[in-house]
Amino acid sequence: MKRLYDVVISLLAVISVTMVIMDYSNTISIDSYPYNYIDGVILVIFTIDYFARLSLSKNKKQFFKSNIFDLLAIIPVNSIFSFFRIARLVGLIGKLQKNAKKFLKTNGLIYLILICLAILCISAVMYSLAENVSLSESFWWAIATATTVGYGDISPHTAIGKFAAVLLMFVGIGFIGMLTSSITAYFTTADDDSKKILEKLDKLENEYREIKESINKIEK
Repeated sequence: MKRLYDVVISLLAVISVTMVIMDYSNTISIDSYPYNYIDGVILVIFTIDYFARLSLSKNKKQFFKSNIFDLLAIIPVNSIFSFFRIARLVGLIGKLQKNAKKFLKTNGLIYLILICLAILCISAVMYSLAENVSLSESFWWAIATATTVGYGDISPHTAIGKFAAVLLMFVGIGFIGMLTSSITAYFTTADDDSKKILEKLDKLENEYREIKESINKIEK
């Protein structure tokens, strides 16, 4: 759950800062619907997050000093303060990098990604040669086919081109299935790790109680 929380907070920070940048570039108006509603919801979430972490902190003074930008980020006076929410993202990047490495190793996902990329490139080259189209168009077709989007603007007519299309379809479907499985396994493992830590803490607490009881008996 901690990892999911980090990802959600990071995404909210990116959305918030992006909206502010677009507002200052006159692309959108952050004071108009639905952007004002989205910004308001993000502000409420960041406010709850800040005060929840503050209440759980053992050293309130140290927490205040270490999270001054988080406090500035929840000031609702001006949208410019939303820029400070990016500090929350920066603080989580280090954690996410470690988590990303672990996630890529889950179920050998990193090897699947490399294999899928290799097949995609090979299929694109096969299609380009067989259908006599440019490599850029072949890669566009390969990506559209592998993601099962299939715009239909480019379609194979030769046997080799059709074989490449079938290959990419299987790769796309297989990759999505494997990705879903890896995400589930990743968060399940995280929950299992948390349970193991709690079990060890309970065991240590029980041992501490037994030792304390033994000491009391000896003293008596």
